[in-house]
Amino acid sequence: MPLFLSTRDTESRELMDDPGCDHGELLNTYRQFGTINSIISGWKQIYKRRIKPNLHKNKSNSLLDIGFGGGDIPIKIAQWARDDGLKLDITAIETDRRAFNFVQQMDTPSNVTFKHCSSTDLAAQDEQFNFVISNHLLHHLGKIKFQQILDEAKQLSTTGVIFNDLARSDIGYALFNIFSRPVFQSSFITHDGLTSIRRSYTVDELRSAVPAKWIVEKQFPFRLLLRFQHRE
Repeated sequence: MPLFLSTRDTESRELMDDPGCDHGELLNTYRQFGTINSIISGWKQIYKRRIKPNLHKNKSNSLLDIGFGGGDIPIKIAQWARDDGLKLDITAIETDRRAFNFVQQMDTPSNVTFKHCSSTDLAAQDEQFNFVISNHLLHHLGKIKFQQILDEAKQLSTTGVIFNDLARSDIGYALFNIFSRPVFQSSFITHDGLTSIRRSYTVDELRSAVPAKWIVEKQFPFRLLLRFQHRE
């Protein structure tokens, strides 16, 4: 249990969430998401352990990414699946029009579709995907929206749900504060990353917040994985 960060911060907001934030720094933040996620998010191992073994080898598979941010994660997963000879169609959604406009300028694989919409929109259309994933989303949500997103992700998935997020930690906070500053400049990565850590859950807090049958696991480094499996 953290000492310095013993209480979860639910009030602070990230700079990039401000509609009036500096546009150049926002674009740099989107560009730098790929680097920071490759260092700390661990999606390659999550793909290998949790997604790939549950994909069908001889027919099409589908995956939904809720809140794609800079768009780097769905593109990476698409590349890994392609390298493994798997057919995986990825839909990545985002409610922030600025992020959607950013990914329109990217070189996107043909099996990745970016959409400006919400999971509520897709649930209302009775869409379904083998997997539903998200990165760094849970700590942004209030109690009502938190439960709504979990319900919608469960409804939208047929195989499983994976939410990958930060774990609140004094050591993680200190290390990120020291090492991110020289690497991620002219962006919101350091400020918003520290805010995200303060807003994030501990493992016990997250376990207390989720419904039955949802699984919370610790991940390295200073991370939590929230999963739901429709069939084990």
